Amino acid sequence: MTDTPPADPDDVAPAVAELDTIVSLSKRRGFIFPSSEIYGGINAVWDYGPLGVELKNNVKRAWWRSMVQERDDIVGLDAGILMHPQVWVTSGHVGSFSDPLVECQTDHRRFRLDELPGAEGLSATDLQDPGIVERLGLKCPVDGGPLSAPRRFNLMFKTFMGPVEEDASVIYLRPETAQGSYVNFKNVQQSSRKKLPFGIAQIGKSFRNEISPGNFVFRMREFEQMEMQYFVRPEAEAAAAFEDWLPARRAWYERFGVTPSRLRLREHAPDELAHYAKKAVDVEYRFPFGWKELEGVHNRGDFDLSRHSEASGETLEYFDQATNEHVIPWVVETAAGADRAAFTFLIDAYREEEVRGETRVSLALHPDLAPYKVAVLPLLKKRPEIVTLCHAIKTDLQRHTMAVYDDTAAIGKLYRRQDEIGTPWCITVDVDSLDDDAVTVRDRDTMNQERIPVEGVTRLILDRLDAARAR
Repeated sequence: MTDTPPADPDDVAPAVAELDTIVSLSKRRGFIFPSSEIYGGINAVWDYGPLGVELKNNVKRAWWRSMVQERDDIVGLDAGILMHPQVWVTSGHVGSFSDPLVECQTDHRRFRLDELPGAEGLSATDLQDPGIVERLGLKCPVDGGPLSAPRRFNLMFKTFMGPVEEDASVIYLRPETAQGSYVNFKNVQQSSRKKLPFGIAQIGKSFRNEISPGNFVFRMREFEQMEMQYFVRPEAEAAAAFEDWLPARRAWYERFGVTPSRLRLREHAPDELAHYAKKAVDVEYRFPFGWKELEGVHNRGDFDLSRHSEASGETLEYFDQATNEHVIPWVVETAAGADRAAFTFLIDAYREEEVRGETRVSLALHPDLAPYKVAVLPLLKKRPEIVTLCHAIKTDLQRHTMAVYDDTAAIGKLYRRQDEIGTPWCITVDVDSLDDDAVTVRDRDTMNQERIPVEGVTRLILDRLDAARAR
């Protein structure tokens, strides 16, 4: 019998004890479904339902607004998923973008070495040790069978371009968006006329053939990234930019509602750093399955532009007219995932409380991220005048934000349904509304209600959205 390791005194409880709570809610309410479910699904691929696509789009909009819209020094890019295969040779992905894989000798299941029981917290040096399995006595977590020595497994998906499947037509699905920013550095800088320091931001799909994906949408084979490459002068300016971006990226999650105590920073150990990295720090979140990376901030030095310049023969320097100086910029990268961020906001927003002897479930999502901002509900759906007024209010709101009408249950159940999907405000139209031209506005988090004139509904909701965004 193994001893239980002592609890970390600095650890905090996750917002949700069991991941299945979020998985169940996501399926039931239309956030996330298993992909190709009617055929038995496909491992580590998920589909976003009506509410999920709104949540993820809102996360992406919030990121883009903070990284591009609200800044003068960052511009956007949407590079292709398919790139010249030499890009991935030059970047090092073909040669070294891999994870340590072990295989069970009895059932032939394959696992990532660093995710096996007993291998948690291994250093990068340990993960490269061919004798690590024997040294730690690691066994197959399924049937207890012997495991092979670790070998490196490249994570890139290969495919073929053109009608003939041959070596000359091999192409890759990109494993990251960053390389699109590097190979377009000259195009973006010259067309936008940006001076150092400046950044290039991208949101887009990436693909990794993960050995052992899992934990719902935390690690998938097809996912969406939100990455920004910040180009700066060498050494001192890069170090300063890194120290600026690290707290800024952590603060972004707090700004949109993540509990500060469930966030922490973890610096990569020297033997864990990528070969080109000068420094790397992860913003980690306390998921139900432990502390895991939410976003990475990296000082990449001049590796990327130097390598692509050398391999392509195209000069990727920056010319400073004021000093008549040519420099190869260094890069400070912020690398986040739209899926992982949406997942985190969903988990951290989950609430359960006792209300009048019943369990009330709500998602305390930041109003900017909530799939629907407001729901318009009739107290009596059999009264045509009430339904007509509901639709008029909803139509006016829809010109400005996401609003929904629902009459499929009694008013109490309608409130609970909107609470559970995170709708910040409900507008209830009742019999009195036909006489006093007023409606009831209910707040999701406090459950407080107030009566306001119909003509003021849209302005009230928009003002509350603006106030929430400004916090």
